[in-house]
Amino acid sequence: MTVTRFAPSPTGFLHLGNLRAALFNWALARQAYAASGAGRFILRLDDTDAARSTQEFADAIVEDLAWLGLTPDETVRQSDRLSRYAAAADALRAAGRLYPCWETPEELDFRRKAQRLQGKPPVYDRAALRLTEAEKAALEAERPPHWRFSLDPEAIAWTDAIEGPKRIDPSAVSDPVLIREDGQVLYTLASAVDDGEMEITDVVRGADHVTNTAAQIQIMQALGHRPPRFAHHSLVTGPDGAPFSKRDAAVSLRGLRAEGLEPQALLSLVARLGSSDPVEPFETPAQVAAAFDISRFGAAPIKLDPADLEPLSARLLRARPYAEVAEGLGELGADPQTAEALWVAISPNLDRLSDAAEWIALTRDGAAPKIAPEDAAFVRAALALLPPRPWDGSTWSAWTAAAKAAAAEAGAPRKGRALFLPLRRALTGRDAGPEMGALMPLLTQAPKPEDVPVEAPDDAPDPASA
Repeated sequence: MTVTRFAPSPTGFLHLGNLRAALFNWALARQAYAASGAGRFILRLDDTDAARSTQEFADAIVEDLAWLGLTPDETVRQSDRLSRYAAAADALRAAGRLYPCWETPEELDFRRKAQRLQGKPPVYDRAALRLTEAEKAALEAERPPHWRFSLDPEAIAWTDAIEGPKRIDPSAVSDPVLIREDGQVLYTLASAVDDGEMEITDVVRGADHVTNTAAQIQIMQALGHRPPRFAHHSLVTGPDGAPFSKRDAAVSLRGLRAEGLEPQALLSLVARLGSSDPVEPFETPAQVAAAFDISRFGAAPIKLDPADLEPLSARLLRARPYAEVAEGLGELGADPQTAEALWVAISPNLDRLSDAAEWIALTRDGAAPKIAPEDAAFVRAALALLPPRPWDGSTWSAWTAAAKAAAAEAGAPRKGRALFLPLRRALTGRDAGPEMGALMPLLTQAPKPEDVPVEAPDDAPDPASA
């Protein structure tokens, strides 16, 4: 059984950097399920920070993952498991691995600065372990303690699925704080307890968690749990090298969704970014999972420009079958009787599904003709040749052929762009758009010859001066 998890804190909206961890863990679980039916993906909301966690952000995380198709098999909230963390803390205290400390943030900062001046690593010196019982009682009377985990001096080693062999010397790392003085359980303890008790087999997360991993391996071992296999993917930054922020709407999944980008564009780009494989436009999440290979990823930091999503999103949108966009077209006002034909006609010209609203309105309401003075006589004559409805896929070619013949007979022959562009402009008011043979049968409005203005000669008097 392969069991993975994605454990975001509901203190902000998910961004492209978060998506990497979510996608990698989901893909590993889905690959295992496809191979043997033994794969589970857990969404675990790290909401032990009650002051910063909100239901709004928790709901947004669930919605964003559903939009992307990364549906979890189970959703767990750490705030529902506080009793499990308390029991684990008691067990660690009984084993002599969790000890109280009373230093203030200011005192710790002063010590770190002093260590740096002495050329030493800024590591906690375990001063609390040297306190007498009387000193502890005096401090306890002043303020509650925070609790640190006593790291074993033996080197912590594991084989990382991305970074390869890892070895952390505990003497170069501070004993981690697991419980704050206000009683809040911190990530390092909660995550270790959950990974152990939920029998998580594989954890993929950012390279900034390597030190956490070292401590959590020892915590899980102290609690009698078997640590999972770890993989630390490289960190993703924006094009300027700055890390992504939960407060930056431009890179939040919610913001990208509001912009109308295709969810598969995000998955396709993130699934290959930083790997030795080229980006491919995967049409379904299942295709992403089937092609995923964690061994193809490197440890070097990578940059992601959200602008790279635009062409990939457009390509994926244009390839979507009508059945997948029918509901969206209906919401934009498409006529159900002609919506499928409309999609076939306009999809090659869309960057976002919302762009279809322009063409829906055009086919329903028509458009003001766009006619250059030098084309007015030609367009007026061509409109007189426009056959009555209903129009079909051959109407455009038959009409333009008739207009071409009439222009030649009038001694003003036209061909190519000079023939087709004025007629497109007359029917759509635009210089470009869908192939007219497919679009024309959908038009319900068209100008009449008399709608074409008669241009005054260049030497005619200005009516305003009369």
